[in-house]
Amino acid sequence: MSPEPDAAKAQAHFERAIAIARAQKAKSWELRAATSLARLWRDHGNRQQARELLAPVYGWFTEGFDTLDLKEAKAMLDELTEPAIAAEG
Repeated sequence: MSPEPDAAKAQAHFERAIAIARAQKAKSWELRAATSLARLWRDHGNRQQARELLAPVYGWFTEGFDTLDLKEAKAMLDELTEPAIAAEG
């Protein structure tokens, strides 16, 4: 099942934002766009894909964990990881 047109359009915009941020080496902007795309994918049932996108971007950061963007990314990763851990147990 393909995403509805608005979700597909949003996904395209987030993917473009990620590509631009990568080209400019703007890690904070990439994190913000990746978090937004991960949220969209999570909401459409693509939890694994969301985690695979967000985890490496979040992993680049070594400081600034008290900023809103990093807090939101961490909360999203925790949420996306939770079921996988429960299923393994």
